[in-house]
Parts: sequence; C-alpha cells; structure tokens
Amino acid sequence: MLLLEVVATSVEVGATSSRLTKVARLAELLTRAAPDPQLVAIVVSWLSGELPQRQIGVGRASLRSRPAAAAEAQLTVTGVHATFTEIGAVSGKGSQARRAQLLTTLFAAATESEQTFLVRLLTGELRQGALVGIMADAVARAADIPAAAVQRAAMLGGDLPAAAAAALSGGAVALQAFTLRVGQPVGPMLAQTATSVADALERHGGTTIFEAKLDGARVQIHRAGDTVTVYTRSLDDVTARLPEVVEATLALPVTDLIADGEAIALRPDNRPHRFQVTASRFGRSVDVASKQAGAQAAQPLSVFFFDILHRDGVDLLDAPTAERLAALDALVPDEQRVDRLFTSDADAAAAFLEATLAAGHEGVMAKAPGAPYLAGRRGAGWLKVKPVHSLDLVVLAVEWGSGRRSGKLSNIHLGARDSTTGEFLMVGKTFKGMTDAMLDWQTARFSELAVGSMDGYVVALRPEQVVEIALDGVQRSTRYPGGLALRFARVVRYRDDKSPAEADTIDNVRALY
Repeated sequence: MLLLEVVATSVEVGATSSRLTKVARLAELLTRAAPDPQLVAIVVSWLSGELPQRQIGVGRASLRSRPAAAAEAQLTVTGVHATFTEIGAVSGKGSQARRAQLLTTLFAAATESEQTFLVRLLTGELRQGALVGIMADAVARAADIPAAAVQRAAMLGGDLPAAAAAALSGGAVALQAFTLRVGQPVGPMLAQTATSVADALERHGGTTIFEAKLDGARVQIHRAGDTVTVYTRSLDDVTARLPEVVEATLALPVTDLIADGEAIALRPDNRPHRFQVTASRFGRSVDVASKQAGAQAAQPLSVFFFDILHRDGVDLLDAPTAERLAALDALVPDEQRVDRLFTSDADAAAAFLEATLAAGHEGVMAKAPGAPYLAGRRGAGWLKVKPVHSLDLVVLAVEWGSGRRSGKLSNIHLGARDSTTGEFLMVGKTFKGMTDAMLDWQTARFSELAVGSMDGYVVALRPEQVVEIALDGVQRSTRYPGGLALRFARVVRYRDDKSPAEADTIDNVRALY
C-alpha cells in the first residue's frame, strides 16, 4: 500500500465532522489493508496519531529544514515504517547525523502532502479527529464484527493495532485470544460525574456503594508468584519507583493477582499530603513546586486497594462490583482498603461524604453493585462526587501575562473534547489559582508545545497538556463554540498522568449546566 492512500484518507477524515463518515473512510482503507496484518497494525497506529515504535528520537527541530518534495508518490507504508524503525535504532557516535540523513532521504521521496502528513505524525499533531473510539468502530465495520468485541480485545491486550490486525485477519474468533493476563496491563475503568450523592443514588437505582476517593495516583498491580509489576493509569511500568506497593502486594495470601488501587503519600496523622508529593515519586511532577521540595521526593507511599480483576486463575472482570469487592475483602486487610458504605440512604451518604472530606480526601466514588469492570471505558457504573465541580480539560492556547506576570505565559485557554469528532471546543480561559511556581513551570512547558510563533499575544499550543479545573458551574455563552462558558474557573493542578483522550468531554461540561 502506498503512503499516499493513507494520507488521502487522513485528509478526508480530518475534513469532516461526521463520525459516520470518519468511520466509513477509515473502514474502506482498512479493508484494502486487510490481507496484510502488519500493514493493518501500522495504519491503525498512524491514523490514531501514534508510531508503533513510540519514540524514535526525532524532534521538531529535526523537521524544520526539509528537501524539495517529490513529484510522484512512491513511498510505501511498510517502507516508511521500516525507516522509522531504523531511525529509532540509531545510537552512539554520529547518531544525530545518521538520523538526519535517513530523514532527508525519506522526505526527498515524499510528495508535498506526504511530507505534511509525516511531519504531523512525527510531532504528534495529526489532529484528524480519529480517536481510539472512532478507529475501533472502523475496525469493527471493516471486519464486520461488533464494535464492543474490538474495544474489549484492545483493552485486554492493551493495544488497538494488534486487535485490529487480528480482527481483519481472523474475525471475531481471532479476538477471543485477547484475554485478561497477569503481567499485561489493561485500560482502567473510568468514572462519570454526579452532581451529588443523591444524584448518584438515583442514577444507580436507589442503592449504591460509596467509597472514599483518595487524591493519590492510580495504580494497577499485577502479581505472578513472587513477581510484582505496577502500572500507572497510562499503563507505564513504575515498579522500580514503588517498592512499598511491591512489598504490600507480596504480603497478600495470593499467587496470581490483578488489582486496582491508589498509591498516596500520607502524613503521620494519616491525612493526605498534597497530590504533588505523591506525584514526585512517579517521575516528572505535575507541579514545579514539588520539584523544589527535595525532602518530599523520598516521601513513603501507602497503597490502598479498591478493586480486583483476577485472583489465582479466576477472572473477575465481568463479575458485578459487589462480587469483586467481596473477593477483595477476603484478600486485603482492612487498613489497605478504602473506606466504603453500601447504602440507599441519601442522608447516610451525605454524612459519609462529609466525613471523607473532613479526613482530607477529595470526595467519594459511587459504584453500582451490579456493574462489571469496564476496562478502558468511562461508564455510568462508576460516578465521582466532589463538593466543587471539577473538570479535566486540555490547554489549547495561552496568553502572555502583564504586570507581575509580565514575561510569563499566563492566561490559559481551556478546551473540552467533542466525543463525536475528537476535536477540542474552547469553553473558557483562566489564570486564577496559579502560583508563581506554576507560572514558571507552564512558561517552560508551553514553550515546548507552542505551534508557530510565540511573538503574538496569544500562543497556540498542541493540545497535549491536561489541567484540572475547579469551577462553580457553567453558563450559556455565544462566545465559545460549545455554547457554554465556565463560571469562576481556577486551576487546581496540571495532570501529567492523564492524556488528552482522557479529558472531559463537552457532554460532561453540559451536564453541569
């Protein structure tokens, strides 16, 4: 398959806001690629905006100077993929020159439209509105199987391209090979937002399970015998950074385990430290202030388990919440489980929320007793309740500050994800809640994400940085494309542990109106 075919489809997909049209165009391309499973995997990865190789050592600076474009299309998908692999493998003395040589040869063979596509792919700026959900639907359509089967296989295997290759070559039968496996991380279940505990009770049919929502870092824990592996919510392996979690897991009376939990830094009185203290144990902190607190970097973490997906050969993914929690209670000591209340009483639920907040935690989770664990999906089976509305939004642009903020990138433009098109719709802007340390951090961070010149008052950014915003509500507005504006928005923290695909949707914003 020629690269030009992929480029043409990318352009068509990016030119329409219709989800059905996007799915149809992608499915047509995948059908043509179907005879070659490797080709399918590459195409799905590229058109989802990622490289199969993840990182190949090519930055924006490497792409500023390019050779003249070729007159005719000649590059193949597999050939370009092989070049990317070769570039990523270059190391040692002279590696920079060798990468430059390979890039020059590649771009010299690319047409103008192909060069544009390659630059956007390599810099993470494809922005064609083909998120994983749309791509999964396209795979299902091309393979003539239910989309749910593709989504489940991708979540259990941790990889949509591999699931797509299997679906296009072997149909639904081939997807049955994608099962829950100890040592293979799965996408975490995500929660929708409820406005109150009463709202959560109503949406769960009058009875639900409330749990304390800790302000720590989500971890997925796998144990196979004496080997424990710990993953973040983005499925990164952080085992070496969390020896406390490994030790706590090895102490459990179990051989094989997959569990969901929270790692959190606690004070001597068991009240939680600020989130940034916990985050400092996971690499790059989401708040520059925690970087300056060297003594806190070694802060011990506690682990709390709140769900179980597998125990000693028994998969619990499809078991109802109540059954999974019973299995968890039989395995994990009380002091390593989050506080929980099973109730149909709104007053009791409100008292539980108040007590949880008084203990320093951020709110409660409501979990429907009969709901399965929806790996990698945001379902109504889990609802988060916080005293103040909060949204995880994406920073679309930033303005240069004035006065004491002069010389700093200050006022951020906030966007919510359109779940249909994959684009981000601006819903407001704010500089409230920012500390001087935050301003320093975001000035450096947004300089890295800038698209084009930084000389103007407003600097456009690649939509990659997620930020947690607290707000009092939303109101109608003709100023923004989504028709809504945030009321009294203020920055809580930057969320490096979340991807733009995990940001709240415009529907989540509308739900607060």
